[in-house]
Amino acid sequence: MELVLELAVSLILILLSCELFVNGIEWLGYRLGLSESATGSILAAVGTALPETLIPLVAIFMYREKGDIAIGAILGAPFMLSTAAMLVTGMAVIIFHRRRKSLKLHVDQAAARRDLLWFLLAYSLALMAGLIVNSYVDYALAGILLLLYIYYIHLNLKDERGIEMCDRPVYFSRLYGSSGLPVILVQVAAALAGIVAGAHMFVDALSEIALMFNVSPLMLSLLIAPVATELPEKFNSVLWVREGKDTLAFGNITGAMVFQSTFPVSIGLLFTRWSLDIYGYLSGLMALIAGAILLISNREGIPVPNLFVAGFLYLIYIYAVIYII
Repeated sequence: MELVLELAVSLILILLSCELFVNGIEWLGYRLGLSESATGSILAAVGTALPETLIPLVAIFMYREKGDIAIGAILGAPFMLSTAAMLVTGMAVIIFHRRRKSLKLHVDQAAARRDLLWFLLAYSLALMAGLIVNSYVDYALAGILLLLYIYYIHLNLKDERGIEMCDRPVYFSRLYGSSGLPVILVQVAAALAGIVAGAHMFVDALSEIALMFNVSPLMLSLLIAPVATELPEKFNSVLWVREGKDTLAFGNITGAMVFQSTFPVSIGLLFTRWSLDIYGYLSGLMALIAGAILLISNREGIPVPNLFVAGFLYLIYIYAVIYII
């Protein structure tokens, strides 16, 4: 009973923190004069991706023998985002379709195309590096990926279409009597802290529950840990879908995909023996297929069925790992 209560509390904490984060990020983007695509693809994406990025970094720098865990975590994040997160986003569109009056995700087509193209390029390089066992090639690719992400940020910041003012006040303004930039930054920092704390509680509780029912370690690594680490992106996107802010919702996920396939991969190439197994290549292939499906369907709105197709690739991967490989 205590574990179930802990699970419920962790989910509530994550949801409340995501609500705080979404509100704070919208206001931060507005105050900085950023476009909606830059706010979603950079501020929101990197902000929610940083906590889960700590997992492979800790494995690399504190536990050198955990290189395989680090590589799995690095490759797993873009895979989960391009598949399972899209499934959740599609479900959100259906749930709120009466409020939205549409069964499509209406995104900024240019921004979505840019995110998906950069993801496909960066993630392909990451997978290709696993085929070439040469440290000098790894170092060169690490540098290329970092430069790609820096240029990606530059392209987003060049977009001069400013985000509209959020229709809700800064939540922390009720505490501080101000909605200035310092208050917004405090709210975003508090939201991120709540997201990290809630994710840790969720992992601990769900892992103990799974162990009580003799769930295998493989199932834990494939289903439980990834679900927890990607919860922030999923919840944030659901909240933005509810409000009809599809560019923010989609950019939050695709921007995280670009970040996760560049910066963490570069760290992995520099500080691990970047060697991939069949599980890594299969998940990578599924992620690339999902990205290509979304790129092709990005015309006057992304239909829900296309989001579901991308999402079902995650289920196909789980089935293949358990019953075929």
